[in-house]
Amino acid sequence: MRLTSSGPDSPSPDAAGPLIELSGVKKVYRTGRLSFPALQGIDLAIAPGEMVSVVGPSGSGKSTILNIVTGIDRPTSGSVSVDGQRIDTLSEEKLAAWRGRRVGIVFQFFQLLPTLTALENAMLPMDFARVFGGKERQERAARNLGLVGLGDKLDHLPSELSGGQQQRVAIARALACDPVLLVCDEPTGNLDTESAEMVLSLLHDLNSGGMTIVYVTHDRGLAERASRCIAIRDGRIESDRHLR
Repeated sequence: MRLTSSGPDSPSPDAAGPLIELSGVKKVYRTGRLSFPALQGIDLAIAPGEMVSVVGPSGSGKSTILNIVTGIDRPTSGSVSVDGQRIDTLSEEKLAAWRGRRVGIVFQFFQLLPTLTALENAMLPMDFARVFGGKERQERAARNLGLVGLGDKLDHLPSELSGGQQQRVAIARALACDPVLLVCDEPTGNLDTESAEMVLSLLHDLNSGGMTIVYVTHDRGLAERASRCIAIRDGRIESDRHLR
């Protein structure tokens, strides 16, 4: 089954400007008198419709890049633009509103609310962003769960689902507000091999439908499954390869 996002077909990299653009981005974490440089001058552009993996060892800065791109964290210096919006200059309130409507985030450990059903979890971003009416929220959440192969699990609690199914609910939740960008932090890191393959296949289907996807992994083999692989080491880009 091929999935399609609600956005336009994937354009070629030359058809439009970058969807994501980082310029001279540095991030330094400070604890008391100590400072820890996480990113040391990152210049990066990602075009609409790309599927990009970010790979590197623990502590290399790869998750920090995702946090910067999604506005969860702010750069110490440099600029960050996503979909034409300079996000590093937004207030916290405007940044939260922007993130809720424009970016879908998938975490390694699912982060589903245990007392809510799959349908209710998939509706949450629409509730927080205050978009669509109540009936439409349910219809859209049910549609997204159907897209990820869980149309028969709408009333199931997370405890009644396998790890792979929970991650697919998390992906359906991330798609709730029709984001321009889907960002995944170790999306298969907590799954068995079969479930991981299913989730990766789902991400490929979404990308084929036009969704821009950036995912972080420590697994070099998984990183090679993207169309572009960026390797990070010691807070710097070590390599940037187009794979297909």
